[in-house]
Amino acid sequence: MNIMAAMSLYRDKILPRIQDKAMNRKALQGARARVCEGLFGSVVEIGFGTGLNAAHYPPEVDKIFAIEPSELCMRIAKPRIASIAIPVEQAGLTGERLDLPSDRFDGVLSTWTLCTIPDMEAALQELLRVLKPGGVLHFIEHGRAPDDAVRRWQHRIEPIQRRIAGGCHLTRRISETVVESGFTIENLETYYFEGEPKPFGYTFEGRARKT
Repeated sequence: MNIMAAMSLYRDKILPRIQDKAMNRKALQGARARVCEGLFGSVVEIGFGTGLNAAHYPPEVDKIFAIEPSELCMRIAKPRIASIAIPVEQAGLTGERLDLPSDRFDGVLSTWTLCTIPDMEAALQELLRVLKPGGVLHFIEHGRAPDDAVRRWQHRIEPIQRRIAGGCHLTRRISETVVESGFTIENLETYYFEGEPKPFGYTFEGRARKT
């Protein structure tokens, strides 16, 4: 097997299973529950993954439109989708170009997803486009730390992190880029996620509105 084939096998068949386990820890589930609070109506979830947010959607949500490129992730998600009353429709493969109507959705959810999208700015523009005026982006992401020593480690680690973690960046300016894309941040908490090594754990948790 050549290197390209091995990388493809790892990305498509192995990494989704690793991420399903790694991202299903108890502490992360608590964060997912917080970020899902207040969602209602029609919601686009970018980076649906293996459906780890499904159980945390409030009953006020009418339908979930799942954006997820991995077929294996969607297969792993099936039991979680079946366990909730909210219908889930796979609605696209990439956040950078959404085949969805403009000004249509009440909310967007992104949990540890913006770090992996190759063109985060394009994805945020698309999320802004599909939201109704007044619609809200709920997000929790890791990104660029404010401390120089931690940030230096992030820059050192990031090339390896991108290779082994599906393109995950550690140094993205999450909140600044959300604002630059046209959202108005209404609530934002930044912190080092407890139990995570600091270069991986600087967290942006908040909500941003399309005004």
